[in-house]
Amino acid sequence: MLLNLTCHGPHAADFSYLLHKAPASVNIIELPFGEAVVFYPLIEEQKLTCSMLIDIDPLTMAKGEARFSGLFDYLSDRPYAATSFMSVAIARVFGTALSGRCQNRPEVVTQKLSLQADIFMLRCGHLEYLNSIFEPLGYETNFEIFPVDKEFPKLGRSPYVNLTIKGEVTLQDLLRHLYVLIPVFDGRKHYWIGRDEVEKLLRHGQGWLSEHPQRGHIARRYLSRLNQLTNMALGRLDNGESGARELEPEPGTSAEPPEKLSLNRLRLEVVLAELKASGVTSVLDFGCGEGKLLRRLLREKQFERVAGLDVSLLTLKRAEAGLLRVFKTIPPRLELLHGAMTYKDQRLKGFTAVVCQEVIEHLDPWRRPAMEKIVFEYIGAKVVVVTTPNREYNVNYFSLKDQLRHRDHRFEWDRQEFGKWAASVAQTYGYTVRLSGIGDLDESAGQPTQIGVFSQC
Repeated sequence: MLLNLTCHGPHAADFSYLLHKAPASVNIIELPFGEAVVFYPLIEEQKLTCSMLIDIDPLTMAKGEARFSGLFDYLSDRPYAATSFMSVAIARVFGTALSGRCQNRPEVVTQKLSLQADIFMLRCGHLEYLNSIFEPLGYETNFEIFPVDKEFPKLGRSPYVNLTIKGEVTLQDLLRHLYVLIPVFDGRKHYWIGRDEVEKLLRHGQGWLSEHPQRGHIARRYLSRLNQLTNMALGRLDNGESGARELEPEPGTSAEPPEKLSLNRLRLEVVLAELKASGVTSVLDFGCGEGKLLRRLLREKQFERVAGLDVSLLTLKRAEAGLLRVFKTIPPRLELLHGAMTYKDQRLKGFTAVVCQEVIEHLDPWRRPAMEKIVFEYIGAKVVVVTTPNREYNVNYFSLKDQLRHRDHRFEWDRQEFGKWAASVAQTYGYTVRLSGIGDLDESAGQPTQIGVFSQC
């Protein structure tokens, strides 16, 4: 991944002092996930460009430390796109400039300069989003777009852009804006998000975030959509506290307002409640992922046999590791199966309930009939629970607009389409179906998640 920083005008000669990187040298800085190479491809009297090239080895990341697990299971854009890796590199490589210090040119630190940043391969599904984020900060924005494949124009444009922002701004502010906003566009951080991340947001957002018209969206995306942390950050901004402070001890639960469940946790609880109410005793979780539903099922004595199936062997290994942390040993009533939901497999027989939670939208439409035949006929479970996104609700996610919620989704249904599919499947395979929603209700768009509970006639 690559970031270019350029200074125009009479202070170009001071730029390298502010960055603390000599133009005549090539600097190599070790990072936790690779290395950054800093060099100056352009040196002129009135223009100086500093480049930071970040080298991440995808094979090392895929095989390596647990903190990066889940990012490199499949072909990944992580080594190439502008992501939270770049924010960490900015803090490590340009940390002195980010903190607003320069011993050799202290008078220039607080001076607004004619600066430009070129961010390559920034993920952005909705182009107007770029303007709404950067223009309130005084930047002029330009971007280069690309087709997904020049040979197949019908595939449309790539979700990545090369972004250029220009403005009269201090170097410290430019770096603070980049540090916060690059992960906001990408939406996935490569490290654990905790309360200290709120402090980082407020520290680097001091002086600009509280007045930004999209501050709520910025805070939510920067904090990985974690409601409790987002509410904490916005509450402190509302109280006029725009800077970081020392971390306080965790507040007592008696003084805490009840935490609002994330959509993912709420979905898990609803699915679990449906299974418990149905009276089934064995459950097969298709696309079990890292085993969040499995852990809940194993805590209930009602479920005498539990199995999780996934196409990713690495994901199943992480599920097993998570279960071992919770239960110390793998419970004998649990099976972890490597396979697909579109093929006959004797191991899938005998379950009284099947769960397809946020799975079917990852299937190509032409594979769906095979999945239906396996789930509703071959297994023949008494109860089938299906959840899937409601496309209509996407209007409530500012960065999505006409985009799908996940890069691996092959489609997303609106409520009418899901209802039509559910009724057709129920009639074909001898089930009745009850449809409802999960999550906050929008009067016109419904709820973010749709759920169908199929029961054998």
